[in-house]
Amino acid sequence: MRVKGGPQGHLRHKKVLKITKGQRGSRHFLFKRASEAMLKSMWYATRDRRVRKRDLRKLWIARINAAARLNGISYSRLVSAMKKANIMLNRKMLADLAVRDPQAFAAVVTQAVAAA
Repeated sequence: MRVKGGPQGHLRHKKVLKITKGQRGSRHFLFKRASEAMLKSMWYATRDRRVRKRDLRKLWIARINAAARLNGISYSRLVSAMKKANIMLNRKMLADLAVRDPQAFAAVVTQAVAAA
């Protein structure tokens, strides 16, 4: 006699269908298609958590570079000067300063250049 899985199988199917709610076509109501869609979406989510970190770092560097050039210095020289001046600001905070408070960013740049 074949064993179908009973209540556990039904719960497993419901869990997969709940995850794929909102998918197009049969991907949200046929278990086999939903299972494939779920695996793919979970794989994308895992990959893109890492990609997001790369993208944000690129954005921060672009913002710092633009603000640094307005202050007459390139990004690489600014980072080098900050390291020599022992100014411990990470790129996220530096980019936030560049966008929200250009005067404070300019002060950081002058302090870094003066100390380096």
